[in-house]
Amino acid sequence: MERRKFLARTATAAGGSALLAGPFQGLIASAHAAPQGPHKPPNPGALQPVPDERDGQVRLHLPPGFTYRSFSAVGDPMNDGHPAPARPDGMAAFRGWAGATVLVRNHEIPGTPGAFGHLSQAYDLLGGGGTTTLIVDRHGRLTDQRVSLNGTIMNCSGGPMPWGAWVTCEESVDGPDVKSPIPGADNSKLTQKHGYLFEVPVRGRATARPIRSAGRFQHESAVFDPPSGALYLTEDNPLFPSGFYRYLPPVHPMRAGHILDGGRLQMLAVTGTPRAQLQLGQQAGASYRTSWVDIEDPDPTFAPSATWFDASPTVAREGHAKGGAVFSRLEGAAYENGTVYFVSTQGGDAAPGDEFPPGPGGLTAFGAGRGQVWAYDIRSERLRLVYQSPHSTVLDMPDNIAVSPRGTLILCEDGENENYLRGLTAHGTLIDIARLAPVPGDPDAEFAGATFDPDGRTLYVNIQSKAGCTIALRGPGL
Repeated sequence: MERRKFLARTATAAGGSALLAGPFQGLIASAHAAPQGPHKPPNPGALQPVPDERDGQVRLHLPPGFTYRSFSAVGDPMNDGHPAPARPDGMAAFRGWAGATVLVRNHEIPGTPGAFGHLSQAYDLLGGGGTTTLIVDRHGRLTDQRVSLNGTIMNCSGGPMPWGAWVTCEESVDGPDVKSPIPGADNSKLTQKHGYLFEVPVRGRATARPIRSAGRFQHESAVFDPPSGALYLTEDNPLFPSGFYRYLPPVHPMRAGHILDGGRLQMLAVTGTPRAQLQLGQQAGASYRTSWVDIEDPDPTFAPSATWFDASPTVAREGHAKGGAVFSRLEGAAYENGTVYFVSTQGGDAAPGDEFPPGPGGLTAFGAGRGQVWAYDIRSERLRLVYQSPHSTVLDMPDNIAVSPRGTLILCEDGENENYLRGLTAHGTLIDIARLAPVPGDPDAEFAGATFDPDGRTLYVNIQSKAGCTIALRGPGL
């Protein structure tokens, strides 16, 4: 059943409504369905420790019949002579040649540690982020890996483009005009402003030209709508309200062959409710008519004394002042048949006893919940709540997301406790795909960058940790 025809049907489960797609049948048959009550943690016996086929180390707990192999760990030598960079994050898989799969992978490196890769090709010599491109042959063997963009900062997620490119997003507003809050970081030595989108071709290197009109803010994800040519963008600002945006390029990217600068940036608004507080707990099946407000200054330059706290919410503040809707930490996004799915990582209300502790320096995050999943129907311009976590034991801070070939949403958790790779089915049911084994010396390890290969047989996902790597996962229904 097509997703738009499914819009009117909802199934209440854990405070959420139905997904607009068919179920992930093979996985449901083999994996444990997570309980839906707010204080019923998943059955720890449903997932069992499984050794990595590469070295025998247990990195994942999986359902029966699932296997995996890791590759391209942090520090591994790459084909261009450089070590694989740290903190692998968002990622997409593309069809290569001779049956190969091409993975373009982000590296979410903050601060000013200096660029990895060839310095002569870096966007900014001090920027530590960027992307690497990996080639996996039809037998699942890594045959090539090399730097494809360097000198950027905090490349978190992004999105695949149908003309054969990955759009990578800087989750940062660093630059020589912004004082960094990171100890030891010296933004005065940066040579470029940051906080932009960059396009990375599947073959070869990126040109390292930012798409400035698409905004300078804490970018997270980008998805493309082929009929309209619009790019839909999420913003992850942990301390301030975040917005959901669209960028309208001056020429349809399918005609231009890439995304042109000089377009128009807009923020989503709820019709009839200016500055709607969507980060607060929502009723199951909540649905809103929407419109868009223009951002007149998408690429601000700040006074030399500006701090990150001054600069990071600037674009969002303009949109909110014009009536734009308020979210908490918009992160992963995925596109399917005219619908954009995106997550609000800390959206919803806090359950009793499930509140967040104060952060460093007593800072309080904007958003108290454990996660929402939203669906925006592009043709009807309607926003619908798909799922809202009632408690951290059910779903804890979803981050990157992907859509399986069978329509199930794949959610990468980035929570405070054990992190899971979960599936959210058409019936509003959460299923456990994988649980991350404890990473010695790195309690903040998380899943990131889930993406299916073009044939839908392999799910690739990153483990973001000090010794992070990429994993190829296979199993019933995958």
